[in-house]
Amino acid sequence: MACDTWRSKIAAYADAELSADEMRVMGDHLRVCSSCTSDLLGRVQLKLAIKTVGKRYSPSLALRQRVEKEIAKRKKPVWLWSWMTTLAATSALAVFALLLLYGRSSYRQRQTFSELADLHVATLASSTPVDVISTDRHTVKPWFQGKLPFTFNLPELGNTPFMLEGGRLSYLDQAPGAQLIYKIGNHRISVFIFQNRTGNRFASSNGPSRRLTFNVETWTEGDLCYFVIGDANADDIRNLTEILRLAARS
Repeated sequence: MACDTWRSKIAAYADAELSADEMRVMGDHLRVCSSCTSDLLGRVQLKLAIKTVGKRYSPSLALRQRVEKEIAKRKKPVWLWSWMTTLAATSALAVFALLLLYGRSSYRQRQTFSELADLHVATLASSTPVDVISTDRHTVKPWFQGKLPFTFNLPELGNTPFMLEGGRLSYLDQAPGAQLIYKIGNHRISVFIFQNRTGNRFASSNGPSRRLTFNVETWTEGDLCYFVIGDANADDIRNLTEILRLAARS
């Protein structure tokens, strides 16, 4: 079949394991091949479903109480160490706790970027990538009113290479947010906007990065977190980010 070669790469594309050039070529093919697009959408939806199910389990209160009882049964250690040894041990524990906290934060941030990348790919693979189709910010922004617990500003794109295609509702950790689709050349960029929930993985990294094969820019403005993600080059992502920043501050 003509699509056999493409189908063999769909799994790698869904996991963003292809090179940047292969991702762009594959993306161009998906825009004209409904069969491969349907296959990709199914794979991405399965990934998202597995992630959702994986978060449903949490230790029960009975398990926590059982663990606490086991710890209480252990005898307290006899004081044998000098104050210097105790200080060293305390310092080591403090360093370990900081490393553990940093590692957890880094892991949750990577998990957030991975899920946003999946949402970006799933959106582009969908037959209806946006719920409100318009290049007019004055049409797209009002559409979100009453659907989100917050509001945001959109920029005027005149004299820029970017074009707004529309927007849709998106969800991360069961929290609603806005997903806006912008186009530059043959590339599409997703802009996600969520409320800044302090202390959890919604906190942005405030800067550019490259996650898998996508370029990403994130920042916070007021009580909102912005994530700009796409396979466009880093300069385009950065330029769109600056335009969005200016609009958010207006």
